[in-house]
Amino acid sequence: MLRTIFDKPKALPFSILFLGAHSDDIEIGCGGTILRLIDEFPQLRVFWVVFGADGPRAEEARKSADLFLSGAVEKQIFIKGFRDGYYPYNGAVIKDFFEELKNQVSPDLIFTHYRNDRHQDHRLIEELTWNTFRDHLILEYEIPKYDGDLGRPNYYVCLDEAMASKKMHFLREVFVSQRERHWFNDDVFKGLMRLRGMEARSPGKYAEGFYAYKIAL
Repeated sequence: MLRTIFDKPKALPFSILFLGAHSDDIEIGCGGTILRLIDEFPQLRVFWVVFGADGPRAEEARKSADLFLSGAVEKQIFIKGFRDGYYPYNGAVIKDFFEELKNQVSPDLIFTHYRNDRHQDHRLIEELTWNTFRDHLILEYEIPKYDGDLGRPNYYVCLDEAMASKKMHFLREVFVSQRERHWFNDDVFKGLMRLRGMEARSPGKYAEGFYAYKIAL
């Protein structure tokens, strides 16, 4: 299944939409994959949406996007301010934004949240992704957290140690507001990437796992 992405001709334009409920979700879920994509596709065009970030968290979100997307030929970053924890109760306005987004972008690939994620904000973003983008390849990323809701990925992107380390370095450097949280540390992030790397028999030991529900070749 990796070939559906990485066998794409490298010289051709390649557009990707990243969707994250909160300001560090995209980076935790697929930060290593982002770095690999930018490294391999010189014509990468990225649309990056964070639905809930304000104040210092919005500043962190923008700084992180700039770091991870350094090297992309084109990038558009949207930082919204929807209220954390209340997305299902504000679903109409978030749906309206998805409709606006659909009229602006038609990406080759979309990354969004995992449908069985227990966080209500994450689930709504996943549901609206599928509801809005019906003719696109969608990969759902996972985020380790207290709920213990990790699943069994069926799509892996292999990473080497340098990419895994760079992802963790960027997370530490940017998200100062999260450093005191018990789950926000290298042990958690590296451990999950190493586990997925073992499952994928990754030559570089590390990987990120995704959930692909529909692939048409």
